[in-house]
Amino acid sequence: MKITTDRVTSCLESVIDPEIGVSVVDLGLIYDVRIDAERISVDMTLTSSGCPMAGLLAGSVEQALCEAFDGVEVEVNLVWDPPWTPERMSPEFRERFGFRRCG
Repeated sequence: MKITTDRVTSCLESVIDPEIGVSVVDLGLIYDVRIDAERISVDMTLTSSGCPMAGLLAGSVEQALCEAFDGVEVEVNLVWDPPWTPERMSPEFRERFGFRRCG
């Protein structure tokens, strides 16, 4: 089956931030997905650069992709630009956590 950005994103919905209980996708932590033949590269961020879950979350993203796409090389890059903001969260979770747009 062909690897697509949608399939990768769907797979990453199963990776839950253990401190917040929300998927890395719904939190808006996944910035970019690139697929090149037999390689998946993911750029992701964290809610803060001092997040104690950095290694766990990046490792969980890598593990989920390796399990879902057997035999494919996986690269997970932590990036900090642009910085994460609550606007990156899915609308449902922005509302759940009390973040609303003004105006």
